Amino acid sequence: MSKSAADSEVEDLVRTLQRRASAYEEACDRVEEAGEQRLQRLQEHYEEITGLFSTYESRIVSDGEGEVDMEAFIEYQDELAHFFDHLPEDLPHREDFEAVDEMMHERYLKTTDFEAARDSLSEVAALVERLDERERTRERLREVRRDIELELKEIDDRIDHHERLVELGAADLDAPVEQLRDPIETYDDAVSAAFETFTSESSTREVLAFVESTAAFPLVTYRQPPADLAAYVDSADAGAETISKLLEYADYSASKLDHYVDDARELKRNVATHRTYLKRLDVDPLTIGWPPPTAEALRFRCRELLSVVARFDPDESVLAALRTVREATRREDYERLRDSAVARERLDADERERLKNGEVERELQDLRERRDRLAEALEEHDPV
Repeated sequence: MSKSAADSEVEDLVRTLQRRASAYEEACDRVEEAGEQRLQRLQEHYEEITGLFSTYESRIVSDGEGEVDMEAFIEYQDELAHFFDHLPEDLPHREDFEAVDEMMHERYLKTTDFEAARDSLSEVAALVERLDERERTRERLREVRRDIELELKEIDDRIDHHERLVELGAADLDAPVEQLRDPIETYDDAVSAAFETFTSESSTREVLAFVESTAAFPLVTYRQPPADLAAYVDSADAGAETISKLLEYADYSASKLDHYVDDARELKRNVATHRTYLKRLDVDPLTIGWPPPTAEALRFRCRELLSVVARFDPDESVLAALRTVREATRREDYERLRDSAVARERLDADERERLKNGEVERELQDLRERRDRLAEALEEHDPV
């Protein structure tokens, strides 16, 4: 959306808010002018009697188009009598209601009688309408406030995005990021190879025990083994097999599997149903990736990884690579190098060009102005 179109949309929202706020205030004034309690009393009795009209009219009029439901006619007269017996003496416009009572004392009622009854209550209807109008204008005001609040949220999200672009644009794109990337890639490659060896040569029981042990390390985000799978692998002889062998068994027919395990159905039930989990066990939670996190976050992660990786790194070559990464977090220029790495990864060619020519900054300023305009408009009118 162009700047002019976006500005126009904001101004349309502001004008709509102002117009609807004025309409609501006028409706409130009209209610106050007539007296809210007085109107509510009228509304109660007006809605009761017009409700009787709506319920019975079509069944009891004798216009020659259908038979009169005499049972309904008698019931209607009883309801009317009860209504007028309980009509307060001090009710405003009582005489208008009494006029209806006189109209309905006929042996036969026609559609014109109901029309006349409604006409006699027209002044009451107009007064009651003031309450309805206030409610309608209130709801319309709430509606435009919701629209503005949604627009503000969208604008805030775009402001956050643009502010992040500006931060990335401030990075030194020529910084020697390889000074961070090289040790991180060395570690990631080493831990990947070691984990591959561990999972391909160790028993499934050992691998799942390793995964379970990572639960004590919140920054090592392995999904824990399903309880039934872990229990089976821990107790069954088949748990001594590697994951690849166990998955191979799970693909066997029950008759063929009987030659390899004591209880083929138990293996099928506990392993085959968790085939996806076993296949997806990989090294990802142990790697650092690129671009790296902040220095502080990476130091905490390295501390946990040193404890976790040691469980399958007998010659400590992976640990040595990890310690080199940890040392890199203590560099004075770590954040500068990281910012450069993040910027290179996250900024595409178009974003770089827009940052270079100042377009992002201008868009950010426009967004802030629109946000302020809408926020100020909301503050001018209290919620209803």
